[in-house]
Formats: sequence, structure tokens, C-alpha cells
Amino acid sequence: PPFKMAVMGTVKALWARARMVRRWPTSFIFKRRLCTDATQDEYGKMEADGDTFYFDEFILESGRSLKNAQVRYKTFGKLNEARDNCVVVCHALTGNASVNEWWAPLMGPGKLFDTSKYMIFCANILGSCYGSTGPADINPETNKRYGEDFPLVTIRDSVRSQKAVLESLGVSGIQFVLGGSLGGMQALEWGFIGGSLVRSLVVIACGAKHTAWQIAISEVQRNAIIRDPTWENGQGKALNGLGIARQLAMISYRSHRAYDQKFGRKLTKEANGKRKDVQEMIMEGKIPNFDVAGYLSYQDSKFLTRFDAASYVRCTQKMDTHDVSRGRGSLGSSLGSIEKPVLVIGFDGDLLYPLSEQRELAALLPKAKLKEIESDAGHDAFLLEYEAIQSACTSFLNELDDAQR
Repeated sequence: PPFKMAVMGTVKALWARARMVRRWPTSFIFKRRLCTDATQDEYGKMEADGDTFYFDEFILESGRSLKNAQVRYKTFGKLNEARDNCVVVCHALTGNASVNEWWAPLMGPGKLFDTSKYMIFCANILGSCYGSTGPADINPETNKRYGEDFPLVTIRDSVRSQKAVLESLGVSGIQFVLGGSLGGMQALEWGFIGGSLVRSLVVIACGAKHTAWQIAISEVQRNAIIRDPTWENGQGKALNGLGIARQLAMISYRSHRAYDQKFGRKLTKEANGKRKDVQEMIMEGKIPNFDVAGYLSYQDSKFLTRFDAASYVRCTQKMDTHDVSRGRGSLGSSLGSIEKPVLVIGFDGDLLYPLSEQRELAALLPKAKLKEIESDAGHDAFLLEYEAIQSACTSFLNELDDAQR
């Protein structure tokens, strides 16, 4: 039948593609992910599509191995004849490889991610659930979801896996590596792991290490998930816990001023009907339903359609491993060893990764330039202030080009 022929043709094509890179795990077609459903989010349309690179075995920093590991990635534009016009974009905590969706305003002719000039590369991090191997996948040793058994994957592991993919593509030079938040942590690690392959770095909205404040916020989120009765050692969905974790995250991603300007003390119209005054509600013995509560509930529900609880736990733990001086000596000597030009960008309204952390980076990196951007958007400014980011990066890259002429 035509349907069977079409399926067999697709399978053959996948096998052919697999032989071009690494062995294709036979469990691939049976994998089911909680976050492959497309939905509109603050990142845009979130899917797990793209090309896939396969490892027979990927050895983690801890020494543990991931059998049949895979990295889902996307490229936009083509390599030039010298194969040195690559740009690496690193996504944040719940992002994917579709940089054309969540940073769409930066993509296109004459923009930062100019596909007529560069080949843009973005890969989903290991431990996530948008195509790269993570807790939602099948453990080949048990034939069940990894869940809580999925090993800790560090920022450095993710960068090494991306570097392996780029080497398989024949990339001989990376013009710049750019990322915000967890993506900025990866960009910073590229300064150590990338070697002569990398020309420059753009590090946005992160610091040299994850601090106690940031670890604490992540720990509360993880506790909400793990204490959900349906967690089941990462085998269950833990949707209630994941939703609470997302609500807490959304508070930390914005600023006090942003919340006050957007919501103030407004009431949710749907919940309160014609009543618009808190005093009126109180005098009637009613409990006011504030607009900000409705917003958090909406973000909660939306997130549950696109992310996996066990992946969230492991990815936040990945962020906690971030410390560029870990195993490398002092912070100053570690950052001082990065001789590449680095643009460090921070936002004055960022409560999660405050400007003091970007200033520290800029002070310790030998060839750093610091750009401080005024924004009420909080930490999410790294996704929203794209015009300011475009301007800062363009100026930085033009200066590098002028210096080489």
C-alpha cells in the first residue's frame, strides 16, 4: 500500500542519514517525548525538529557514558569555501535548536544572524527534551525512560558534544559564539573548549559561576517537582510540581517594575465578573483574584504542554555545575586564560543574574568589552531586548573586523 511504501522510504532515508554520521539507535522510532507538541510560548513555536548527530557512546565529564546519545541541531545558511563562517548560538534553560523562532528578530539579511554571510548553528543541549538525549528518552539498559537515572550532564559536556557535531560538519572556524542565561554559560565555556576554532564570544546575562542565590531558586523549583506525588523517580509527569516550578521561574525572570507596570493591583476580569475594585470585593466577603495570579496560572498551563519534569530537574542541575574555575585554579587565572575578544552584556533590571556578575566577568577577562543595557524586562531582557543586543553585537564585531584590516 502507498502508506507502507512511504513509511519504508522514510526509514531507509533515515538509515542512510545515520550511516553518514554515527550509528542510529534502534530505539529511536519508539521514543516518545512530552515536549514535542508545538505550542506558542515566550520562545515562539517550540518543536523538536532538526538534524541529528549520533554517538555510539558519549563519555561525560563524570566518566559515565551515554550509550547511543544523540544531539538534535539546526543550521541556517551555508558554510563558505574556507568553512570558517560558522556562528554558534546557545539556547537557554527551556529552549531548543530553533533559534529562528525564539530570536527571530535577529535572523535575516543585514542582521546579527545573517544567513547570507554566516552558517548559523544551534543545538539542543543534552538532558533537554527537544531531540537531544535526556531523561525522557529510553535507557537502552532498562528499556524504560531514564527519568531520575539520567546522569548529570555539565555545561562542559554540552559544549563538547556541540563541538563534535561541528567537527563532523567540517567547520574550520567559528566567527563568534553567542548565548544568554544558560546559553551564556555555554558561550563562556566555548572560550576554554573551543580553542583556536573560536574567534570571539558574546556572553549575555550570566556570571562566571552559579551563585548560592541562583542555586537556591533552582532547588525550590526542583523540590516542587520531586515532591509531586506523580514524580515516581522521574518516570511520572509531575505536572503540578512542574507548573509551580515554572511559576516561580517566571517571577525570577522579570523585574519588580515590570510586574507592577503590567499588572499592578488589577483584578482578573474573568474571575471577578463586573467587580473591578478590591475594596468592593472585600466588603462583599469575596477573595480578590488578582490579574498577576491569572498570568502565572496561564504560564504554568502553557509550559506543561511543552516540557518534561525530569528534564527540567536535570537541566537546572546542569546550570548549578557552572563554575569556570572548577578544576582550573582561581577564578581570576581561569578567566585570564581566555585571550579571545569577549562582549559581555548585562541588564540593569536583571534580578536573577545581576549586573555585578557581568562587571566581574568584564574585569577578569583580558579582552572583554562590557555593554550595560537599561531594561525593565528583568532577566528575560536577553530574549526581548533584541534591538539593543543587535546594536551592541554589531558594533563589537565591526571593531574586530576593523582591527584585522
